[in-house]
Amino acid sequence: MTMHPSKVAIVGAGLIGRAWAMIFARAGWQVALFDPAPGIAAQAEGLCAQGLTDLAEQGLCEDPAGAARRIQAVGSLAEAVSDAALVQENGPERLEVKQELFAELDRLAPPGCILASSSSAIRVSLFTEALPGRGRCLIAHPVNPPHLIPLVELSGAPWTAPESIARAREIYAAIGQVPIAVLKEVEGFILNRLQGALLAEAFRLVSEGYVSPQDLDHTVKDGLGLRWSFMGPFETIELNAPGGIPDYCARYTGFYKRLAADPARPEVYEAPAVGRILEEWGAPPDLPEKMRWRDRRLAALRAHKLTQEEG
Repeated sequence: MTMHPSKVAIVGAGLIGRAWAMIFARAGWQVALFDPAPGIAAQAEGLCAQGLTDLAEQGLCEDPAGAARRIQAVGSLAEAVSDAALVQENGPERLEVKQELFAELDRLAPPGCILASSSSAIRVSLFTEALPGRGRCLIAHPVNPPHLIPLVELSGAPWTAPESIARAREIYAAIGQVPIAVLKEVEGFILNRLQGALLAEAFRLVSEGYVSPQDLDHTVKDGLGLRWSFMGPFETIELNAPGGIPDYCARYTGFYKRLAADPARPEVYEAPAVGRILEEWGAPPDLPEKMRWRDRRLAALRAHKLTQEEG
């Protein structure tokens, strides 16, 4: 069995799987979409077609109809992975499921086909150690929604072949994503560990009465989020002091040491802390507000794309 250099198998047709299907199809790849639940993959074809049309309306997909035609629901895992160059697994975030699924993928996929999991926190070493083809297995963790947020975290096990990571990085960059390498395995990878640190402090600040949950959200989306949308934390501190990073550390290390010495505790995720947050939070944002967020994100992506083209 040989590989088709531009065919991807998307295993799992939920929100993340559909987003991956749109990303690869938009980039010209043939997409075989499989889900073990009856009818889900076939239904996903139409949802992907609508999603591609939405992207086209924002200038983020040049040929939505053509891309939609490249997405095909298939009836078996074997058919999905047949001659694929890459498998993107999007199954449930449960270790036993991934162990079973990757054993099947390793048995069925052609030699040289990269087996990538969208796992959000489970390390790839936990479900690939016994596989004959474990050297081609890795994590390719996206950020939800992947078709609007391009980061992909690539994390291998100690036995993942360096060429598998390198080839995966080439593929994700070529389809318009932004891959980064996790140099050593760690639970939660990079993004979720950063998010977890901020979330724990957010829970503490709200539950202890320092700020309302609504104003905490404003602090991020109208403050840190705007800054971090174009500058990372190291770029930020480089520019936040006249002497760059060394100067910043000299000025603020005392505060950050005191903060690190008193971190938010795991109890912030339990009662009564969560109860206080829920009481103040009230009703969740309504659907029109969520759709406005999507439209803002699409507009930002369009502006970013135009900036890159002009540059």
